[in-house]
Amino acid sequence: MLYNFIKSINLMVPKLIEKSVISKEDVTIYTTSESIVPLLSFLKNHTSTQYDMLVEQTAVDYPEREKRFEVVYLLMSVKYNSRLIIKLSVDEVTPVPSVEGIFPNAGWYERETWDMFGIFFQENSDLRRILTDYGFEGHPLRKDFPLSGFVE
Repeated sequence: MLYNFIKSINLMVPKLIEKSVISKEDVTIYTTSESIVPLLSFLKNHTSTQYDMLVEQTAVDYPEREKRFEVVYLLMSVKYNSRLIIKLSVDEVTPVPSVEGIFPNAGWYERETWDMFGIFFQENSDLRRILTDYGFEGHPLRKDFPLSGFVE
């Protein structure tokens, strides 16, 4: 059943999806930063998906990769009781479009991801520090962040 579902999404928006993976009960869709806004808009508004809730947004740091960050969006369809994971890879300098216009709660998650990882979200309405002090240097969840901080 999951295979048919992901196949139908791939057929509806093939240009927005790089690849899809099914692992046990989890469906993961990989996309690009240019495609994230139209893809999430489609997944929220299409009648056969209706992923109307952004449950979480975070990132993972892989410093050995060229595009070291993987931004992760967890969506939920209340109507179909279904969850979906969306991932995109980005480097340190490429901005990710904000999805605050699609999911208003994304503004808060984007602030947290920017503060902890340094991933810039373009057109976020309030992108500033949220968990660290305003004068704090660096981004604590990056793998190359020193354990004692930059200053004693």
